[in-house]
Amino acid sequence: MPDDIFKMPRMAKSEYDRLVEEQYVCRIAFQGEKHPYIAPFIYVFDGRFMYFLSTNYGKKVKHFRDNPFVTVEIEHYSPDLSSFRFVALPGRLVQVEDAPQKSAVREMFVRLIRSRGLSPNVLSALGHSPQEPVEALLRDEKSSVWKLVGVKVEGILGLKSQSP
Repeated sequence: MPDDIFKMPRMAKSEYDRLVEEQYVCRIAFQGEKHPYIAPFIYVFDGRFMYFLSTNYGKKVKHFRDNPFVTVEIEHYSPDLSSFRFVALPGRLVQVEDAPQKSAVREMFVRLIRSRGLSPNVLSALGHSPQEPVEALLRDEKSSVWKLVGVKVEGILGLKSQSP
């Protein structure tokens, strides 16, 4: 590799932890049949684990069942790209079956949607009609709760733009 190639600075653990806490939209890369399959998700983070609501249909469900090993990518960038940060978190998705835990995660999603002032249209990505109240997430299980586990610090890649 030529010596004159600039390498983006790596983010410290505290920096990518903050990125995960600040954001709520990610992409999940699944092992596809021939090519990787990438899908956007909103997520909640409890300080230790990331959780996702997945509709109970579509390619992502098939890919999850075939191979739950994924990479979750989160990014933030300024409109002119003068500053940007992203982190890739390789791990494994598991379906949460514990009723109290599922309920707690669904409550976190309701709080996220309300606190961020998200459009009711986001409900359509979670298996609900945008005409339904956001509390429908609590009473109707039209989606599965997935949890990202097995993320190892040494496998995380967090990069950022150079500081001014």
